[in-house]
Amino acid sequence: MKQSVNFTAFVDAFHAHQRYDQFGYEALQVIFDYLEEYEDSTGEEIELDVIAICCDYTVQGHTGIAQDYSIDLSEAEGDADAEEQIVLDYLNENTMVLGQCDTGIVYQQF
Repeated sequence: MKQSVNFTAFVDAFHAHQRYDQFGYEALQVIFDYLEEYEDSTGEEIELDVIAICCDYTVQGHTGIAQDYSIDLSEAEGDADAEEQIVLDYLNENTMVLGQCDTGIVYQQF
């Protein structure tokens, strides 16, 4: 038996598991929208598993991602927009980017 979950219930599940702060409201919206779109495009229902989502996805600013994955930003010459594009290009080549929000880039961890 599956139960439909709206965004409010999705956020509540993260609060209940004390995992809300791992993403925040806007990043959770990006993840929720991605998962709904995935269900719509594939016809496959997804079970809400907060811990699995926390293991599969993350949100982080482009400078933190560059440090974690040793991405060379020297060609951007300090231009934040160019740095962010380099990081996005790297992520798009290596994993799936779900979207962006005020707290950073939401992507599938790898």
